[in-house]
Amino acid sequence: MATSRALRYLESGKNLAGSACGVAGVGLALAGAAGAYWPLVVAGLYGAGALIAPPERVAPPAVPDPAERLGVVREDLGRLREYLAEVELPRAAGEALAGLLELYAALLDPRWAAEVLAADPEAVHALSRAVRTDVPECVDTYHRTRWWTRLSPGGESPERHLERQLAVLVAEAERVTADLHEMEVRRQQTHTTYLEDRGRS
Repeated sequence: MATSRALRYLESGKNLAGSACGVAGVGLALAGAAGAYWPLVVAGLYGAGALIAPPERVAPPAVPDPAERLGVVREDLGRLREYLAEVELPRAAGEALAGLLELYAALLDPRWAAEVLAADPEAVHALSRAVRTDVPECVDTYHRTRWWTRLSPGGESPERHLERQLAVLVAEAERVTADLHEMEVRRQQTHTTYLEDRGRS
């Protein structure tokens, strides 16, 4: 770590500027202008050069391209489908989940909605969270709770909880869809206004 920092400093603009000023100090010493204190002059010029040099710019972390992020979510959706194909669900929940997955797939379709989706980071986050966390957690907790309910029956059924959870996720996906649709409507209206204004000018 220390060696790495030392190497980075040797290559830094501060060291290069300080070295250039230090070389100028050596030149003054050779010309006899620095006198007996030439080491202090060289060191002082090096320090001054290092101080006035602009600080090193640290590159910001690379942010994935929106299309690339959606590609990852699309792959996650494929893995989610494979997982769900192996689990047993009540009919009503299974139908609701199938519709939800179709809606997710439509939102991630690279030919249509994905371009609009990529422009809305909050929508991308909501969809990613649903595919990676929410749906798998709903199904897994349903199966775990159903097993315990067989040992200790009573209370609201796991099936009912699953249906309630999926209803919330469906409503969330429908809100995202409505918001993206509204974005496209506004975009069309804006273009209409632009063309009409251009036609009048």
